[in-house]
Amino acid sequence: MHFSAGLAAASLLLVAEAANPPKSTIPRRKIVQSFNVRRNASSKTTPLQVGNGNLAFGADVTGLQTFLPYNILSTWGWHNFSLPSTAAGSNTTAVPADFTGLDWETHGRLVNYDQPNQAEQAISDWLIQNPQRINLARIGLDFGQAAASKPVTETDLVNATQELDLWTGSIKSSFVYNGTAVEVETWVHPEEDMVGIAIRSDLLASGDLGLFMDFPYPDTNKFDAPFVGVYPNTPSTSTSGYDTFETVFDPWYGTIQRTIASEDGTNGTDYANGTSYYLQLQWNNYGQVSGPQPGTNRYLLTAANSTEILFVAAFSSAGDFVPMSYGGLTDEATDWWSDYWTTGAFVDLTASNSSEAKELQRRTILSQYLTVVNSASTNAPQGLVNNGWYGKFHLEMAFWHLVHFARWGHFDLLARSLPDMYTRFLPSSIDRAKKQGYKGARWGKMTDPTGRSAPGEINSLLIWQQPHPIYFAELHYRAFPNASTLDQWDAIVTATADFMASFAFLNTTTGVYDLGPPLYPVSETGNPNATINPAFELAYWRFGLDVAIRWKQRITNRTDAVPQAWIDVRDKLAPLPVENGTFTVYEGVPNMWTDPATTTDHPALAGIYGWLPPPSNTSGAPLNLTVVQNTADKIRQVWDLKASYGWDFPLLAMNSLRLGDVHQALAYLLDPNFAFDDAGYPIGGARVPTPYMPSSGALLQTVAMLAGGWDGSPGPHFPAEWNAKVEGFSVGL
Repeated sequence: MHFSAGLAAASLLLVAEAANPPKSTIPRRKIVQSFNVRRNASSKTTPLQVGNGNLAFGADVTGLQTFLPYNILSTWGWHNFSLPSTAAGSNTTAVPADFTGLDWETHGRLVNYDQPNQAEQAISDWLIQNPQRINLARIGLDFGQAAASKPVTETDLVNATQELDLWTGSIKSSFVYNGTAVEVETWVHPEEDMVGIAIRSDLLASGDLGLFMDFPYPDTNKFDAPFVGVYPNTPSTSTSGYDTFETVFDPWYGTIQRTIASEDGTNGTDYANGTSYYLQLQWNNYGQVSGPQPGTNRYLLTAANSTEILFVAAFSSAGDFVPMSYGGLTDEATDWWSDYWTTGAFVDLTASNSSEAKELQRRTILSQYLTVVNSASTNAPQGLVNNGWYGKFHLEMAFWHLVHFARWGHFDLLARSLPDMYTRFLPSSIDRAKKQGYKGARWGKMTDPTGRSAPGEINSLLIWQQPHPIYFAELHYRAFPNASTLDQWDAIVTATADFMASFAFLNTTTGVYDLGPPLYPVSETGNPNATINPAFELAYWRFGLDVAIRWKQRITNRTDAVPQAWIDVRDKLAPLPVENGTFTVYEGVPNMWTDPATTTDHPALAGIYGWLPPPSNTSGAPLNLTVVQNTADKIRQVWDLKASYGWDFPLLAMNSLRLGDVHQALAYLLDPNFAFDDAGYPIGGARVPTPYMPSSGALLQTVAMLAGGWDGSPGPHFPAEWNAKVEGFSVGL
C-alpha cells in the first residue's frame, strides 16, 4: 500500500473534518457514463488507462498491451544507471559528490548553482538523466501456435469494440479472432499496485490464447512517448551497454523478480543502479506459468481446459503483497470510483444546447477521471502515461497537477502528496538555500522522489515554484481552519517565507527589494543576467509573504511573532514593471510587445490577476485594473498563441474570468491550440509529448473558478443561457 501512516492519518483527518455533503440533485452517474470512451481500434498516441494515481496501466484495443507496448508506470519504479567514469578511458568511477556546479555573480558575491560543468560533464549528465522512471512490465494476449508461423496483428481482429467505463474505472474489450469471441476486462485496485484482468474465450481451452508478461529495458531518453523502454530480443540475462538485467520466476510463490544490477558490483548503493522489484501472479485454478521463452524476457500464462482466466498482477518494490482475488479487486475498485464520483463538486452543463458547453463538459468529466489515474499520487505528479524529462516531476507544475483537487472537494487525494512531499524535501531544500547563502528552503525544479533537483541553468534559476507551498497551505486552511492544519504546514510555510525574504535584494539606490538577477521568469526565456523584477514573480512573492505573515499570526496569536524581514520585503518589493500602460515581463525589457522573444511562450502576465487574487489591503498598493485590462487586451492582440500550449490557455482564461469576460475565458478554454483527444488526453504538440497532463489540472482549476467563483465574486459564472448546475464548490482565493 502506498500511503504512509502519516499520509493515511492526514487523509482520514480531512475526511472526518469535512461536512457530509448534501444529497446530489444532479444525475451524476448518467452524465459521467455518457462520456465513456469507446474505441474500435488502438490509438497510436494514447492508450486507454486504468489506475489509481500511483500505478497506471495503458491498454490498446484488446484491453491489454498486445499489439502496442503501452506502459505500466508507478510512482516508485525508478532506476539509476551505472555511474560514469571520471574521464574517457578512465577506470575511476565518478560519484555525485564530484559534482560542483557553477558559480555565478549574484549581487556582488559568487553563488553556486547546480548547473552542468564542462569539467565534470559525465557526472553532470548522469545527474540530469538519473534516476529514470521505468516501465514495470508489459502484459498482453499471446495467440499460441497461430502466431508462430505468422504474427497476429490488430487487423486480424474482427468487430473490435472497447469501452472505458468512467464510473467503475474499468475497461471492457471484445473482438472475434479466427471466428471465436474474446472478451477482456481490465482494472486497477484503487489503493494497491495491482492490475486485475479477466479473459473469457473458448480459445483459452484449446491453447490458442494465453497471456504474456514481458519486461522492457530502461533507456536514457529524455522523452519516451508513447512507449517507455526497449524490448530487444535478448536472453533473460543480458547486458545493454550499461547494466545487467535478470528476471527469475519462483513458481512456489508465483512471483517474478526483476533485477537491474550494476556491472561494477555497486548494486544497492545510494547512487548506483540496483533496481529490484517483484511481480506476483495470482490466477484461478486452471492456469500455469512458463518461461522465459528462449531469447526473450517473456513469460506465458496458459489455461488449458478452461474458458476463463481471472488474473491479478501485483507489483511491489519490496516483495510484500496483499492477498487479493480478482473479484475482491473489482469490488473494491467499483466502490472506490462510485464514492469518488458521488462526493466532491460537480458541474452539469447538459441542459445547454451549446456545442461549446457539451465539449467543455466532456473535457471536464474525462479530466476528472484522468487526473485521478495520473496525478493523485504520493509525489508531485508528472503523469503515468509515458515519460517526459526522464520521468522526473517539476515542482513548478505541482500547482497545475494538484490544486484542482482542493477546489473540487477532494482533499483526500491532495493529502496523498501534500504536505508530506514538501516535508520530505525540506531538508535538501534548506541545504540548497544554505549553500547559496540564503535562509530558509529553496525548492528545486526538475526533481526525483528524493528531492534531488537535476542540474540545469533553467532548473537552478527558476523561482516561480517557490511560493507554491504557501498557496497550498492557505487552501488547506480555508477548508480546515484548525490547529492541525497549522501544525502540518507551519515548518514548510516558515522555511519558504524565510527564503523568499532572504532571496530579495535591497537596492540601496531605489530603496526597494529586487528579485534577480540572475533568474529565469515563468517563460524560461531571456538573458537571466539581465532579468530583474519579473512582474508575475513580484506579484506572487508579495502574495506569498502576505499569506505567510497572516499564517504566523494565526499560529502564535501574536503580531510581534512575525519575522520582520517578511514584512519589510513584502512592503518594499519593487513595483510591478509597467510600460505604456501595460505590465512587462520584467523590468526594463526592450521592445516588450514587438519582439517575438517576449510575446511567445507562457503568458505569465495573465497570472497576476487570475491565478492570483488582487493584493490584500495589508500588502501594498492595489492593482491598477486599467493596466491589468490593457495587458490582457495586448496579450490577446499580439501574443503568439499558435506557439502556446498546455496551461497557457487556462491561465489566460482565469485572467479573463476575474476581469468579467466569461465569453473570452471560454474562448481560451476551447481554443483550437488547446486540444483534447477522444479519450480526454490533452494534446502536447511539437514542444511536449502527448499527453501534457498539467493541461488537465489547469482546465479543472479554471472550471472550478467558473463554478465556485472567488472571494468577492462567488460563482457560478457560466453564461446564463447554458443553464448550468453546480454543487459542492467553495469560493476560491
